[in-house]
Amino acid sequence: MPCEYFHVVVTVPSELRAVFRNNQKLLYGLLMQVSATALKDLCAHKRHLGALPGILSVLHTWNGRLGYHPHVHLLITGGGITSDGNHWEPARGEFLVPVVVLSRKIAAQFRAALEGAAPALFADIPAAVWQREWVSFCKHYGQGNDAVLTYLSRYVFRTAITNSRIVDMDQTHVTFRWKDRGAGAWRIDRLPGVEFLRRFLQHVLPRGFHKVRYYGLWHPSNGHQSDRAWLLLILAAPADAAQPRRTSSLSEALSELTELADPAPREAAAPPCPTCGSCRTQLLGEYPRLGVP
Repeated sequence: MPCEYFHVVVTVPSELRAVFRNNQKLLYGLLMQVSATALKDLCAHKRHLGALPGILSVLHTWNGRLGYHPHVHLLITGGGITSDGNHWEPARGEFLVPVVVLSRKIAAQFRAALEGAAPALFADIPAAVWQREWVSFCKHYGQGNDAVLTYLSRYVFRTAITNSRIVDMDQTHVTFRWKDRGAGAWRIDRLPGVEFLRRFLQHVLPRGFHKVRYYGLWHPSNGHQSDRAWLLLILAAPADAAQPRRTSSLSEALSELTELADPAPREAAAPPCPTCGSCRTQLLGEYPRLGVP
């Protein structure tokens, strides 16, 4: 969508990592669902956004050293459709939701969801674990296609380690580099081959688990609202710097579309998607296939 975007990261407290490792499919799904629900709940408040945004959620389970570190990355539209479906409400500058409130809301909702979904598992978790603060991160990410493509390349198609980070490999050890975020510098680790494989394979997801999910405006059940959002955003964009055009409601947008209808010949339509045949898609860029020169 031609709008601003925000990037949110939701991290699991270290005391829960062992529980996640032993119950991956259930807890990974709960974490993704609860994170998106908490975001939607906060965005629904008028003091924050007062609208339903689009959310793309991606699960990661690693840190730079291939350690077990489950967390969720979310790309959120910097705005959304109001409850009446007739207005696009933009975010207020580079603010979306209060991070501290988001963290506490996710922690409370995750605890309640786990207790309801798996009472026996919940009973085995020490009560002190729920006293730990959950940590969330939110920042303004950019606008339009550039923001989406950057997000897709960095998070959606990412694996625990890429070939470019493997510095050396011999008969017994693997040497790789990793980014020390605290020091802002690259470090080198040299691990026995078996240990390297153990670290790497712990990030293989359960069979059939979908690590990329859509919520809010981008959920398949909200396709009609997503179409309205596109319409409002396109017609609300300024035609030029001298004469900005602002459209505040769906009815005004439809009226403008009627006025803009022109029987004169138009340029040839864009070619359909070669995979699904849809004419509503737009080619943003191409990624090379692995193993193809």
